Amino acid sequence: MPPAPCPSSDRPSRLLTQNREMRAIGVWNWTLPAWAGRLPDGRTYNTCPSAGICRHVCYARNGTYRWPKVRAKHHANLAFVLDDLPGWEQAMTAELGGRRFHGAWVRIHDSGDFFSDAYLLAWLRVICARDATGFYAYTKEVARFRALVEPDPPDNLLWVYSFGGTQDAALDVARDRVADVFPDEQAVHDAGWNSQEANDLLAVLGPRLVGIPANRIPHYLKRLGTRTFRTWQAEVDAERRGAGAAPSSRRAARSGEPT
Repeated sequence: MPPAPCPSSDRPSRLLTQNREMRAIGVWNWTLPAWAGRLPDGRTYNTCPSAGICRHVCYARNGTYRWPKVRAKHHANLAFVLDDLPGWEQAMTAELGGRRFHGAWVRIHDSGDFFSDAYLLAWLRVICARDATGFYAYTKEVARFRALVEPDPPDNLLWVYSFGGTQDAALDVARDRVADVFPDEQAVHDAGWNSQEANDLLAVLGPRLVGIPANRIPHYLKRLGTRTFRTWQAEVDAERRGAGAAPSSRRAARSGEPT
């Protein structure tokens, strides 16, 4: 038998949080656990079904995100969504009715992504119901957004597609707003892209080509090397298509080590 759903008494009383950095720019966060894992009740999950090489160097799988209290909060958020999506939608809509959210921004997914059509559609209903608040998101769910968001997007929702996922080939840098992770700020500048380092809202309010300097996590920087997420993912995609990479290069692509 499947595990019983999380009881309502275990659901988070507050859904949106705000750290010091985001408070400075008037942004609130909604967070799920990153990528794949297991809930305390034994259920497995994947909140980032289109993650590619990004999973090897995900900031949300490191540091404070691994603290038990933080991880428990993110698991509780996900369990609420999985166990009672209508109840979660109602709770999120109600919380966003608070005066402090009028004129503020909400970043959907400090980690995690729009992992299903039903979940994305629930968010769209929340966004439309709270038009005094701005919402934005990074996402690798390109096909899902093309089908469900792009035809008629809410005026108060902005998004940026981020490289490093399995749907990179569907992105068009000449048309789409896109974000790529670079080894450092200088690499962003040298490529002619525009850094969002000073203010995360620049990812959706600034120029269309968004450069993100990599987090200064030494073992992640070693894996990234001199590449960007876009070029690293392209290497892996080419290897998977049997593009003639040498055996050592194929092993490196799979392990996430620089070639």
